[in-house]
Amino acid sequence: MRSILKSLPSAFLIVIFTASFAGAANAITFIGKDQLKQELQNPDVVVIDVRVPHEWDSSQSKIQGARRESPDEVNEWMTKYPKDKTLVLYCD
Repeated sequence: MRSILKSLPSAFLIVIFTASFAGAANAITFIGKDQLKQELQNPDVVVIDVRVPHEWDSSQSKIQGARRESPDEVNEWMTKYPKDKTLVLYCD
């Protein structure tokens, strides 16, 4: 797992929130790389890379197992994730 995150730049924006966030701004938390390492061990966590396609394609920094979703289509894909999961969104 260390190698997964070792290549991530520290400038990554990492946001964690529960999928049942609908209108609950207080359910959004910003975390750092170290906390993300801990969260990756939790089976109730879904990691989502929300970089635009050309940034994702050209990046050497990717979290193994992360799902890629378009930031422009958040309203379409957000509903497919179970409400009892914790979603971690990241970009750089």
